[in-house]
Amino acid sequence: MRADRLVSLVLLLRRHGRLSADTLARELEVSTRTVLRDIEALSTAGVPVYAERGRHGGFSLLPGFRTELTGLNHDEALALLIAGSRRGAQAFGLGSALASAMLKVVDALPESYRDTATAAAQRLLVDPETDLLARRMVDEELSDTVMTEIRRAVLAGHKLRIHYTAVDGKPQWRTVDPIGLVTVRCHGYLLATRSGEDRTYRLSRVLAAEELDEPAQRPDRVDLNEAWQERSTRFRAGADQVVVLTRVDPARREDLVGTALAVRGEEVRADGWVRLEATFQDRRHAEWALWQLAANAEVLEPQWLRARLHERAAAITARYVALPER
Repeated sequence: MRADRLVSLVLLLRRHGRLSADTLARELEVSTRTVLRDIEALSTAGVPVYAERGRHGGFSLLPGFRTELTGLNHDEALALLIAGSRRGAQAFGLGSALASAMLKVVDALPESYRDTATAAAQRLLVDPETDLLARRMVDEELSDTVMTEIRRAVLAGHKLRIHYTAVDGKPQWRTVDPIGLVTVRCHGYLLATRSGEDRTYRLSRVLAAEELDEPAQRPDRVDLNEAWQERSTRFRAGADQVVVLTRVDPARREDLVGTALAVRGEEVRADGWVRLEATFQDRRHAEWALWQLAANAEVLEPQWLRARLHERAAAITARYVALPER
C-alpha cells in the first residue's frame, strides 16, 4: 500500500540522514520513478523533504523535523497503523494525508514502542492487492483536484456541481446536494440528492467537480450505513431482475450464492446437488454468473438462459475443435 511505503520512506530518511533515489528505490523495492513520485507526495502533505544535488547528494529531511502527537499507547498506535493500510483513504483521495497521519503516529511513540509497533503492523495485512487466486484488487484512478472539491462540498454542506459520465457514456453537468461518501471493495461512491430524489454516483465517473457557495438541502444528521443499505435494497429490487431456477454442485454453491442478489427455495436433492432459486440484477448478470460455474451448475429455468449458455458453449466448442494432424 502506498501510505505504508511513504511512512517507510520517511523513517529511512530519519534513520540514515540522506539517501539517494536509487538507494531508496532499492530499500523500498520500487522503481526510482516511484520514489520521486512519493517524494513529491510527501512534500505536498507538508513533510519537509529536500534534495541535495551533486555526487554525494540525495534526499533528506529538514534538520530537527519531528511530528507532534501525544497520548497514544502502543495498541492505539498499532490500531491506527493497521487502519492506515486500508483502501478507504485511497478511495476518497486522501492517500497523502493518510501517510502524513501515519508518520505522526509512528513518530509520537516512545523509542521502545516504535520498533515493536512497526514490526507488529508488518505481521497484519488488511485488503491485499490480490486474493488467493492472484486476482488483483484494482484501485480506481481518482483525480486529487476532483476529490478535493467533492470532499469540501460534502463536509461543508454546500451544493456540488459535477461533470458525470453515466452508464450510457454521455458526460453531463448536474448539480446535486451531497450527503456523504462511501467506499465498498475499492470503489468510492457519492451519496447525494438531486431535485429531492436520491442519487448515487460512482466517484471514478466524475470527470470534474465544483463546490458551490449555496447550502445543500440535506438533513443535519445522517446515518450513512442506513442510507447505503436502503439504496442497496432499492438497487437490488430493480425492474430488470431475473429469477433463475438451477441445480448446482454443492462444492460450487458458495460461488453462486456470492454473486446472486438473493437466494431462496434451497433444497438438497437425492443426487447430492443443490436445487435453488437465485435472483440476479438483470439478464447479463445471470448469464455471467452461471457461465462461471461451467458444468458445475445447470439452469432449469428460464429457457432463454439455457439457450444462451448453450450458444456460448457451442461457440467455444467450435473454436477449439481438434485440428487435423499434419
